Amino acid sequence: MQARMNHPVMVVPDAMKALQALGELTKNSLPEKLLELVHLRASQINGCSVCVDMHPKLARKAGETDERLFAVAAWRDTPYFTEAERAALALTEALTRLSDRADPVSDEVWGEADKHFDEAELAALILAIANINVWNRLNVAVRQPVGVWKL
Repeated sequence: MQARMNHPVMVVPDAMKALQALGELTKNSLPEKLLELVHLRASQINGCSVCVDMHPKLARKAGETDERLFAVAAWRDTPYFTEAERAALALTEALTRLSDRADPVSDEVWGEADKHFDEAELAALILAIANINVWNRLNVAVRQPVGVWKL
């Protein structure tokens, strides 16, 4: 598989730096394992092969188990996730699938997230979800091949 073009973050000056800086900001407010679960779930929804390959590897380095990683796509039906993780995954799905429903982020989804995260954490979570969605869209648009970027 070959990319359609050079990756936009390599073409537009400082784009890589900006997206990586945003990612670093979210790491200061949320546990790395939670962020990797969120990144994986959004990437699954968006069909981003690069990120579906990359984020489980990063999650494992952060101490995540295969059992939980394998269950991310079916998180509602497994006992492996905390209530806070479930709230984060529900918010991830809502913010990733904006056009799937009239009220993309329902009061129920928001309320659960708000119950488990303070304002700074919730802000970081929203930024992390937005950022992974940007990466997914860039990778999918150019058909970025898996494995080109090494961890």
